[in-house]
Amino acid sequence: MDLVPDIVDLVLYLLGVLSVVVWAIIIVKSWAWYKAQSESTDFLSEWQQTRSIYELPLLISKSESSFARLCNAGMNAMNEVMANSVLRRNERQEVILLSLKQQAYLEHKRMDGGVAVLASIGSTAPFIGLFGTVWGIMNALKTITATGSAGLDVVAGPIGEALIATAIGIATAVPAVLAYNYFMRRQKVHRADMEQVASRFQSLLTQSGVES
Repeated sequence: MDLVPDIVDLVLYLLGVLSVVVWAIIIVKSWAWYKAQSESTDFLSEWQQTRSIYELPLLISKSESSFARLCNAGMNAMNEVMANSVLRRNERQEVILLSLKQQAYLEHKRMDGGVAVLASIGSTAPFIGLFGTVWGIMNALKTITATGSAGLDVVAGPIGEALIATAIGIATAVPAVLAYNYFMRRQKVHRADMEQVASRFQSLLTQSGVES
């Protein structure tokens, strides 16, 4: 049995599966970012009006955004260091800052899910399609050799299948790359916002005198 056509079919099936994975990730992450944006907008609008660190618990309790979780981690760290009379002022600041950094890392990691998969598929799908193209052309040449004819009716099928593999590879890679770039831009903005919230949290701590 000739395995060459089966290999090309396998490439097409694989690209089809990868395309489904790409669009599934795009849909899921788009919804996740939409939900996160809605929650963050509500939190940040009230956050800008906050003048005391003691107003944060009520604000945090009303939000499920990543910024609320960041502030909550800072509040928990603040309560712990204030209960520890051994720590000096600079040590208290370091503990709170470390807690904020750790929570920020967890939030970044949460939003990063699936992005690496998009990058991998975007970079490999064209080559997988090209692999199918090469096998298709090899099959066409083998058919020409076996039949002794180079007529269109002999080579049209294998070459057409080969070109389809290339087209599907590109069609799979393009949305993966575009989505990857889009989500990475969103992540950069999110990181910058997290840094601003963390900085203002520390400023509120200083203004409220709770690190003294």
